[in-house]
Amino acid sequence: MMTSAENSARTLELCRMAPVIPVLVIDDVDAAIPLAEALVAGGLPVLEVTLRTPAALKVIEAMAKVPGGVVGAGTVLNARDVHAAIDAGAQFAVSPGATDALLAACAEAGLPLLAGAATATEAMALLEKGYTTAKFFPAEAAGGAPALKAIGAPLPQITFCPTGGVSAANAKDYLALANTVCVGGSWVAPAAMVKAGDWAGIEALARDAARL
Repeated sequence: MMTSAENSARTLELCRMAPVIPVLVIDDVDAAIPLAEALVAGGLPVLEVTLRTPAALKVIEAMAKVPGGVVGAGTVLNARDVHAAIDAGAQFAVSPGATDALLAACAEAGLPLLAGAATATEAMALLEKGYTTAKFFPAEAAGGAPALKAIGAPLPQITFCPTGGVSAANAKDYLALANTVCVGGSWVAPAAMVKAGDWAGIEALARDAARL
């Protein structure tokens, strides 16, 4: 059993490992290990594999074997996803939002959860339950860095990882905010480069992101 305070502490610890958490949508299990190796070598050890493809759980299972990597499951929506992620070797979970059932499932399973919030009300609901680290999603659609800065003024207790529309072009805007510890983004592993097996190119993108 994991308390909300323990959850937030572990999630914040993961978020502090690098300025960018790659958000990965992977169809090909064969790409999992070389992709993870490239991202870790580039300085991005925390990897979010979204449960949006049939291969996702196998990808997590493969990436979990890469030294230096910390692999989690994204788009975790319910207890079934929580247990499937843990069985695959995920060390944390990420969700676009938060429900009581999902929070309870992660707490019971001892799986750190980066739960999403897009408004002050949603952030307050998480804070009321004891969660002080959250995902700001969908970041750009919800107003971008100015909106997150505004939310931070009355709610300085919460630390965010903005995700959704975050890119190399605007990541610095978010990272400059006092309430942002890291960002989540897919630009460090473009689908075309993954398909082409351009691991050196992805490692270079990761190195640039790690310097943000």
